[in-house]
Order: sequence, then C-alpha cells, then structure tokens
Amino acid sequence: MDRLHANGQDTRKLPVKVLQFGEGNFLRAFVDYMIDIANEKADFNGGIVLVKPISFGSLDSFHEQDCRYTVMLRGLVDGKPTEQTRLITSVCDAVDAYGEYERYAAYAKEESLRFIVSNTTEAGIVLDESDKFELCPPSSYPGKLCKLLFERAEAFDYANDKGLIILPVELIDDNGIELKRCVKALAKLWQLGDRFEKWLDEACVFTSTLVDRIVTGYPRDEVEGIWEKLGYEDRLLVTGEPFALWVIESPKDLSDELPLPACGLPVIYTDNQKPYKQRKVRILNGAHTSFVPMAFQYGYDYVLDAMHDPMIKNFMQKTLYDEVIPTLALPKEDLMSFAEAVTGRFENPYIKHALLSICLNSVSKWRARCMPSLLGYVEKTGELPARLTFSLASLMSLYHGGELVDGKLVCKRGGENYTLQDDAAVLSFFEAHNNADPVQTVHDFLSNTTFFGQDLTMVEGLEASVAESYQCILAKGMKAVMSERFGG
Repeated sequence: MDRLHANGQDTRKLPVKVLQFGEGNFLRAFVDYMIDIANEKADFNGGIVLVKPISFGSLDSFHEQDCRYTVMLRGLVDGKPTEQTRLITSVCDAVDAYGEYERYAAYAKEESLRFIVSNTTEAGIVLDESDKFELCPPSSYPGKLCKLLFERAEAFDYANDKGLIILPVELIDDNGIELKRCVKALAKLWQLGDRFEKWLDEACVFTSTLVDRIVTGYPRDEVEGIWEKLGYEDRLLVTGEPFALWVIESPKDLSDELPLPACGLPVIYTDNQKPYKQRKVRILNGAHTSFVPMAFQYGYDYVLDAMHDPMIKNFMQKTLYDEVIPTLALPKEDLMSFAEAVTGRFENPYIKHALLSICLNSVSKWRARCMPSLLGYVEKTGELPARLTFSLASLMSLYHGGELVDGKLVCKRGGENYTLQDDAAVLSFFEAHNNADPVQTVHDFLSNTTFFGQDLTMVEGLEASVAESYQCILAKGMKAVMSERFGG
C-alpha cells in the first residue's frame, strides 16, 4: 500500500496565512480541518505552516507525507453512527523552531502572513522573566511570539496592515488577554521600545477563544483496517468526534478575514465568550462530574457503557435539564440544543472514555463545574436540586475507605482496588475520616473552605441531605440507593 503524499503537487502553492505553534492532534483535527474547508468553500486561499515549538520530537512524518494527512470524524449525528473523512491539504510546511531557526524566523517576514494559532498546553502561556531575546528561539511561547512579532514589525517598518491576529486555543481563562499580557511584559523587559509596544496595541489583535472537540488521535488499534478503507497508508491519521465549537472573542470583526461561519462551520464570533464558557463548563463538564462518581460505584468503567443504562442516562439528563439549565443566562433553546448534543457525545460508540480518568481531581472539579449550578438553583427556587445534591454524596462515597499509597488514594469497589488522584489535602482528609462518624465527615467536608471557597454547611438543608445520602450509600451500596431514589 502506498504512503500518503502530495503526488507531485506543489505543497507551497497556497500563500502562507497561518503560522501555527503546535503540530499535535487537536490543532490538526480542529483548526487546520476548518481552514481546509474555508479554502474549499470560501476561497480563503491560505496555507498553514506548523511550528514545532519544543526542542525535542521530530517532524519526519510530516515531511515524508508532504504535510498531507487525513482527519476522520466518527460519532452520532442525528442519532445515527456516521463517519466522515477529509484529506487535509491546507498545511504547506512544518518547521522546527530550534533545529531550523533561520527558516522558522523567515516566516515572520512573509508578506501574506496574517494569523498566529497556538496550542502549547495550559503551561505554555506563562510569563518567564528569565527568558532571553537573544536566544534563537526564546524558550517560552510568549517569548517566541514576542520576538517573532518584533522582527515582523521591524521588517515592515511598523506598518499597521502587517500586524497579526493571534488565536490561542490553550485551555486557560481569557487566553488571549493573558498571552498579550505576557508578550507586552517581555517587550518592556527586553526594552524593545515604545514604537513596538504601540504596534502591538494598534496593529495586532489578541483574541480569547474557547474550543470544544474530543480528538481521539491516532487510532493505533484499528489503523490498518482504516488504511484499507482509505486506500493509502497515513501515519498522521487523526480521529475525533463530529461535534465542534470554536468561540472567538475579538475586539475586531474577523468574519470577512476568517470566514469560517460562512462555510457552515461551528464558529461563533463574539465580544463576550464568558456565557459560552459557562455553558460548556456547567453542562458538558458538569454532567461528567455530577454522574461519573455515581456511575463508577454502580459498576461501570466507561462513559458509553454507563449511558446504555436507562436509569443513569435519565439521571444525567434530568440533572442538566431540570437543575443546571434553569441557572444559565443564554437562551433556553440554545442551552437545550447544547445539552442534547452532550448526550449524543457521551453515547459516541467510537470513544472509550474511562470514568476513573474523569474522576481526576474530582473535588476541585465539583467546585468549578457543579457548585455554581447548585447554589444558583437554591437562589432561584429556594430548594435543593436533588441530583446535584446527591452527586456530592456520591463523590464523598467514591473517596471513602481509601489508603494513601505513593501520594494516591487506593480504594475498593467490589473487592478490587481503584486509584484516585487529587490534591494532597483532599486525599489526606478522606483517609483521616475512614473511621469517623459519617455525619461528622459530611460536616467537616462541607465546611472546609479550602475545598469549596466557602462554608457549604450554611446552605440550608444541604448538610442534612448529603449526610443522609452518604450514610445510605455506605450502608446499602450505590446500586440499591440509585434504584430506590431514581429508578422510577
């Protein structure tokens, strides 16, 4: 079987419009996929150059395939399993910022360059005051970006029309605002001058973005069968789910320059991304965090298997529709549609998502994802939300009876060990309360302001309700309690 390549086509025929820091699976199945569609449907006519922003790793696979690769999206669409494949031709080069510095730096002076995209992990957008302008390249991502922008400004004599639009997708709040803060701090530290700082403000646009797509990456266990269907060998093949969302908060209207919505792509331009972030955290992430501890103790290991249980699926959906959505500000139709999509994503037969992996740092996740919904529901109705309240008891029972081993909590389910990772203070708390009175344990847990940022025993009725559920779970087991309370 032949290896995928460009078949003699000129891979540089597209003008370079996008410089992308990061060549990983997510960007290739999300941003590059969308730009490929924009080239086809909206005459975007833009090539992407991938930059390897770290000193280790190899780009050999990209060069061997002339930067061609396949995206395969698999999941439920309108309730039916679907599979969509697309050969990506928008990437025209891949360059190593360390091993090919001069070639990398030359892209700063490309006349056609307009966008910078990055996914350097959450730790990538951090101000490192020890970074040096003289390094080729600087060690941090903000340092690399600052130097690249400075060299571009110098090359084009600070022309405003040569500024760039920055689109970070790192998963931190206000990623564009934070990235700009780091770049401007380095510009001042490196004494790059008032003219450059003014150009950053006036010529460049730093957007804050929110992204959403599960990208499952290279399908190692089934790749040969997929190659047979494709008719070629692709060692850069990347798989993901059909669902996607890209919310871009920008002070400037980008819809003409980056016409992704016009292509039917799920991209939203807005001046305020926060309602969309809240929707994702409270509905998608909140659904995971509220039902996963219960589903694992019920006996399931994967999200898909749990969703095949009508009682658990009903629990999850009623949590969203009856207890979470009423607390959110976006239009109800929009929220209901998003929640419906979440159900379909959890039922995706191509994604094997382990429940225990979702349980990582469950206490801080519950605080960020579920607590605002619980408190909002109480404020709005004067009553406790039954399922969110139960989720707190099921979280506690998940951690019950564990022993600390090498910084992890080893617990038992049906006589078999499972391991939980969380903040040291959380794990120590539960180990210390193994033999404590359950009612006292609930009081100590809910009143711990370090865990929740406030004393949750002050929420009327919450402590008593959680304590009652917690005691029942410990005494009867999760299956029995779920059947009694939510089986009808």
